[in-house]
Amino acid sequence: MSEPQPSSPLRIGLISDVHYADIPTAGNRHYRDSIGKMREAVTAFNLEKVDRVICLGDLIDTGATVEKELEHLKTIRNQIDRLEAPIHYVLGNHCVWSLTKEEFLTGVGQSSAYLSQSTHGVRLILLDACHRADGVAYGRQNFDWKEAEIPEAQQAWLRTTLEESREPVLVFVHHRLDLESHYAVKSAASVRQILQESQKVAAVFQGHNHLNEYKTIEGIHYLTMQAMIEGSWPHQNAFSILSFDPAKGELIIEGHHTQSSYRI
Repeated sequence: MSEPQPSSPLRIGLISDVHYADIPTAGNRHYRDSIGKMREAVTAFNLEKVDRVICLGDLIDTGATVEKELEHLKTIRNQIDRLEAPIHYVLGNHCVWSLTKEEFLTGVGQSSAYLSQSTHGVRLILLDACHRADGVAYGRQNFDWKEAEIPEAQQAWLRTTLEESREPVLVFVHHRLDLESHYAVKSAASVRQILQESQKVAAVFQGHNHLNEYKTIEGIHYLTMQAMIEGSWPHQNAFSILSFDPAKGELIIEGHHTQSSYRI
């Protein structure tokens, strides 16, 4: 007997590159303003009754000490904890600049840096590209932000997870998979090949680059999301609500403030 199909599309609140830190503004990065921006996003997600929220990485920014970065995490969590929907966190390079992955994940209450979950007839896959090219995990300032990698073991897990999935898939990752540059995963082409061969991936959502960009590669939509950190509060902000109807294959991104909107 087949499972009943969901009567409404899956709705996901998306935020990226929050970079909260109790440090002075630098250029267009208003670190302390991310508190007000997050408060607005959480309020909107609750009003719209989203099913999930996903943070695409760089939730926090640099502190003078490990203890200070943990304070940054606790402070921004105070806003996030108002969410009425579950939230999943993609690791960004700033999340684990001084912190270890274990410290960050403990601070946000998440068990794994990469994961797979099924909801509303859709498979959600979060990837962790916070590794050096030699496979060593980021943490304690042991890396160059221009070097990001998804190790072979995680790629094997991704391939198996896609093979076993019977639902359409949405992928979420901090570093970009749709180009070859210092903003991208070193093995981006290999990871894209895994996604393409599965013929199950509808779209990939990524951050890191602090801009709006959309492209399609071999039938998969790649959306780079605008950074929340850019600009002063309350004049500027960036977040979105993704609606995905697996039966129709339709993606709608309702952008707020400087985040672009799309209907795909």
